[in-house]
Amino acid sequence: MRRWRLVLGPDGAESTGRALTGQDAARDGALSALYGGGKKPGGRSGTERSAGLGASVPAVARWLGDIRTYFPGPVVQVMQRDAIDRLGLSALLLEPEMLEALEPDVHLVGTLLSLNKAMPETTRETARAVVRKVVEDLERRLAPRTKATLTGALDRSAVTARPRPGDIDWDRTIRANLKNYLPEHRTVVPERLVGHGRAARSVKKEVILCIDQSGSMAASVVHAAVFGAVLASMRTLSTRLVVFDTAVADLTDQLDDPVDVLFGTQLGGGTDINRALAYCQSRITQPADTVVVLISDLYEGGIRDEMLERAAAMTASGVRFVTLLSLSDEGAPAYDRAHAAALGALGAPAFACTPDLFPEVMAAALEKRPLPVPDPGADVPFRPPYPGHQGGL
Repeated sequence: MRRWRLVLGPDGAESTGRALTGQDAARDGALSALYGGGKKPGGRSGTERSAGLGASVPAVARWLGDIRTYFPGPVVQVMQRDAIDRLGLSALLLEPEMLEALEPDVHLVGTLLSLNKAMPETTRETARAVVRKVVEDLERRLAPRTKATLTGALDRSAVTARPRPGDIDWDRTIRANLKNYLPEHRTVVPERLVGHGRAARSVKKEVILCIDQSGSMAASVVHAAVFGAVLASMRTLSTRLVVFDTAVADLTDQLDDPVDVLFGTQLGGGTDINRALAYCQSRITQPADTVVVLISDLYEGGIRDEMLERAAAMTASGVRFVTLLSLSDEGAPAYDRAHAAALGALGAPAFACTPDLFPEVMAAALEKRPLPVPDPGADVPFRPPYPGHQGGL
């Protein structure tokens, strides 16, 4: 009954017969300020929700402090997002006092980036500190596995006939020696070994991340910037990062600091995928050793046919072309299904990807093997990739 009383709010006090005291009463007040019913400022009433936070920065900051006291971190992040979306608090994010009271997460970073151009200098350093905290947390969680996975993929990308024992590819060795099968011993004599050579320390592969910076892609932009910095730190990869809306910006020279990359983006605006792919295509020097990753919901505002022709031309030249409809933990994205199907017909399947899956996708692309595309019809159990983030494949 206590839980039902908190769910139903003050209007449920009589029906549940439950009075709240102490911290439960404080929790109820914090929830009612965000989700409580009543009249809207314009005088409307009914089932619409309204807020009791007002437009005062100190009041909102106190409320943010309260919810951090009474609720766990993931719940605080959800309530913050709801407060920004439902109550129109975006303008208050430009106040340093407000930013210091917030629980940083990927969604907050996306909102801050969308306000980047309107942000006063007094707030900018505080905003950068919030963004840096989220970026460092993502790097700490994602970088080790990404580097380990891709280093192995790069090592395996070279085939040798004189592999070390630990580098023997037994499947390919058996296929290469089937003619040496001895029925009486039921065995294959491995006359010729096939295995993986060790990657040289010089650059072997090129990766181009081409990122749609329209407003709906905010979380994907944040994760892509972090992964771009991780890939750029690997000496055997040459990494380029390109962001686009109706214009194209090459942020490769800022990859040593993903915070600079993020503040170099401009979330919102239109989308011209064709123009972005034209730029990426012009920067490819060794097609057979290049992976192009387009991260976009594929809502094209440019020339559709040319976009598909460019993707087809890159694929035909030997480029491994990968299309990610999102790179986040936000669940199934909205996307242009016709464009996704057309790219799939070209051999570039389009699918949503969680940050947890991204290293495996990149490893498969570098090794030119089938991509680990999630089955949209599969019953995938909930498995958060790291604490504080929600969503599966």
